[in-house]
Amino acid sequence: MAAPALSPPVLPDLDFEAMTAEELIAWAHQTFWPRVCLTCSWQKQSSVLVHMVAGLGLRMDTVELDTHLFFRESYDTRERLVERYALQLIQPVIPTIAEQHRAEGANLWERDPDRCCHIRKVEPLLSALQPYEAWISGIRRDQSPSRANAPKIEWSERYGVFKIHPLADWDEKRVWAYVEVNEIPYNPLHDVGYRSIGCIPCTRPVAPDEEERAGRWAGSDKLECGIHLERTQ
Repeated sequence: MAAPALSPPVLPDLDFEAMTAEELIAWAHQTFWPRVCLTCSWQKQSSVLVHMVAGLGLRMDTVELDTHLFFRESYDTRERLVERYALQLIQPVIPTIAEQHRAEGANLWERDPDRCCHIRKVEPLLSALQPYEAWISGIRRDQSPSRANAPKIEWSERYGVFKIHPLADWDEKRVWAYVEVNEIPYNPLHDVGYRSIGCIPCTRPVAPDEEERAGRWAGSDKLECGIHLERTQ
């Protein structure tokens, strides 16, 4: 039986859309601490957000959904960011590839990528977010059509938390300018055409005229792994 939907707490009458990324992070920390976390996938947005949190002098749990299918460069980037910013990583248990092969058959990501993402990302995040009231994510409106209307803050009935998107109104050029000015470690795959980086089997470089996330699940109509969707499987 599905759990009853939670009613969102009432937020103060603030213009969240007018807040800068730093102001929104500071507000979220002040309002929800210690029940607020940041999720990181070790892409350029992760680099920006962990730098902002550190620059504000804040401490915050960092949730990593390690699918065991990341590029080596993503793991290396994680280690650089953890060391530089003393991140407190929360790593939910995710089935091993061998366990998934036994339960679902080999190479599930080829036959049913939605199911694979559900097992390796959605279900672990549902568990990981249980202690929290707010979740900070790096999604941006310019990344893809599926994110074009993302607000800076919204209530998620699926996870029972407020989703906070400090970078929602940033474009890719602004992200890179921030990374460069602040000399922040970032995933080197971005330098060789990987504008959006996920799991090895489901990620390819993109051409300059393609959308940022065109290299994710290329050749299919899949746009999202599922963690940012309210529907359940």
